[in-house]
Amino acid sequence: MDKNIGRILDGRYEITELIGEGGMADVYKANDNVENKIVAVKILKKEFAENEEFVRRFRNESKAIAVLSHPNIVKVFDVGFTDKIQFIVMEYIDGITLKEYMEKEGVLTWKDSVHFIIQILRALQHAHNKGIVHRDIKPQNIMMFDDGTIKVMDFGIAKFAREDGKTATDQAIGSVHYISPEQAGGGVTNEKSDIYSVGVMLYEMLTGQKPFDTDNPVSVAVMHMQSKAIPPREVNPDIPPALEKIIMRAMEKDPEKRYQSAADMIKEIEDFKQHPETVSAQKVRAGKSGSSGSTRYFKKPSADESAYDDDYDEKNASERDVYDEDNDYYNNDEPYEDDYDDDDEEEEEESRSLFIYILTAVIIVVIIVAVIFFTSLIKNIFGSDSPVSNREFAMIDLVGMNYNEVMEKYPQLDLNITGSAYSDYEADAIIEQDVEPGTTVKKGVEVNVKISKGVKMVKVPSVTNMDYQTAQTALEQEGLIADIKFMTHEEIQEDYVIKTEPEAKTEVEPGSRVVVYVSKGPFVTTVIVPTFVGMTEDEAKARCTYEDLEWEIIERDSTEPIGTVIAQSLEPDTRVDSGTKITLTISNGNAPSSSVPVTVPIPDNASGTFKFVLYVEGVPTVEKSNVNATYASTVTLTVEGTGTQVVVVELTNQDNNMTTVIGKYTVDFDNQSFSPISEKVNEAFEEVDGLYHETEPPATEAVTEPMQTWWSPPETEAPQTEPAAENNDQQPQDGNDQNVQQQ
Repeated sequence: MDKNIGRILDGRYEITELIGEGGMADVYKANDNVENKIVAVKILKKEFAENEEFVRRFRNESKAIAVLSHPNIVKVFDVGFTDKIQFIVMEYIDGITLKEYMEKEGVLTWKDSVHFIIQILRALQHAHNKGIVHRDIKPQNIMMFDDGTIKVMDFGIAKFAREDGKTATDQAIGSVHYISPEQAGGGVTNEKSDIYSVGVMLYEMLTGQKPFDTDNPVSVAVMHMQSKAIPPREVNPDIPPALEKIIMRAMEKDPEKRYQSAADMIKEIEDFKQHPETVSAQKVRAGKSGSSGSTRYFKKPSADESAYDDDYDEKNASERDVYDEDNDYYNNDEPYEDDYDDDDEEEEEESRSLFIYILTAVIIVVIIVAVIFFTSLIKNIFGSDSPVSNREFAMIDLVGMNYNEVMEKYPQLDLNITGSAYSDYEADAIIEQDVEPGTTVKKGVEVNVKISKGVKMVKVPSVTNMDYQTAQTALEQEGLIADIKFMTHEEIQEDYVIKTEPEAKTEVEPGSRVVVYVSKGPFVTTVIVPTFVGMTEDEAKARCTYEDLEWEIIERDSTEPIGTVIAQSLEPDTRVDSGTKITLTISNGNAPSSSVPVTVPIPDNASGTFKFVLYVEGVPTVEKSNVNATYASTVTLTVEGTGTQVVVVELTNQDNNMTTVIGKYTVDFDNQSFSPISEKVNEAFEEVDGLYHETEPPATEAVTEPMQTWWSPPETEAPQTEPAAENNDQQPQDGNDQNVQQQ
């Protein structure tokens, strides 16, 4: 058995049964032991209670709906947020979702459709007037009673209009099949976004299909931004042309071209109902024999078929009975008179008139009998016509009775007010009398009484922006009880008061409970960065919105198709805070141009002056002339281009004009590199006679100089420095030659 069954929340809400299971919360039927009524309690699932994002959405729902009070919006009675449990106490609805009804019926009549849509628009107009945009309008979030009454619920991702309306700063984007283009693209959402969603629902009601539908949610979001829906009359020709125009205007891509408010759309629908351009050919449902004549659309669901169950079994939904479907419209307290058939109105008016006549007659008889009874009772007590009553009677208990009413009812008493005081009795009630009840008194007796000034009210003190402990003390000093509830807030710092309910300066009775909302600080969640590279720009934006990431778009030259993401600033699969900005680099379709240096070696024994020419696709592109091979070991030819190309380098000996190919190379401009396909450096220089070959000198006969015997220098006169001087004269010449060669 569910562990929550039998649990009592806040000492008053006793859980009795599970009536619905959703993705993030379960809904239970419960007894409110204080108010003695049945309520629905929505409890956040345990696995999500520690997830701050789900807690934020859950609390946002209660915050949004708590300020709303409208017959077409589900009421919230109470909320509870602790470390152990998060719950919302709501109005209990014995009905089904509009989605279940649409799945059962298929294509709806235009009369049924506009009846539902008008109620939804009235609810939205009320919310918009309060500054709240729902942002998740869809049939799953619309409850329906068996008489056709509509209730809008699930404000989990609602946005207050005064806040930043950008979807990307608030996580979820709503249900992709019904979101507006600006919501899908991460733009500013406002009241017109809800109107777009209503237009999509009306389209689906009348055609039986969604305007945009694929298996890929991101693709659906892109279609909302870019594609035009098939006109509904092409799907269902029975739709009146004027109603088709209403649908298409509500679904305009440009918010400024839509209805500017829900009230504007209601007015146009009402005008259409008065003067439809065509008569719908859809068949009128036949009522079952013995029906009462009032329209009912489905059998009330059992506990297993609860309207609160997000995963309700479609088979069970299809087996529901439809009762008394001879009328198209509903007996509802809302003013939908135009929705009824005239014949039904006349029959209902006749039946109602007869009932009113009978009820009036009964009331008159009851009043007459009551007057006679109380007149007799008073006479028995005060007996104006009896000699005994003129003398004495038993004093009655006046405490708690209104002073003015006593003066009118009992003229035999002479009441004298001696004072007043605050008390638990209402103002002007008698709180004291000096003649004890039961005492025998005579007519005209003077009775001194004290009058109540009512309950002494106290004003709720202003504690906003106080730390919550100081605020709690201030409330207790006024005799009030503080109920502390924590919630996230973007501006007010942690542990400080956001607001109170009731508001400051509101007069309340002593002992009243005041809800104090305390800030937990700004809400922060984390998301995993997707791989954006390869997506189109629109797909990437839609995915950013879905993942709650802000984005910046820059363009760069690339060979990739225009609009394709080629780089991203955040690494895929890393975890970042919600709202983090990511820079997406988009291809502009222009191939980038880059330069690559092609270096050709020169042999060590090359000699002469040479010209090098680089050819791209047979066209001479780069040329270097007058290269002295004696002093150069390489030559560099810098070429510009894109992608990958093959180049050829040609060598010319400028001394003899002999030419040959020195090599063929592959140049990769993207990676700025080159590699030889074929290269013949030495052979090329050899072919153009550009290499220097050393040869041995020819052999010569040794010449022996005759000995100069006729002269021999004396030993003392022979200078030892002469040879050195001769060597010194020759050495600088050898050194200069070497330096030139090195140059």
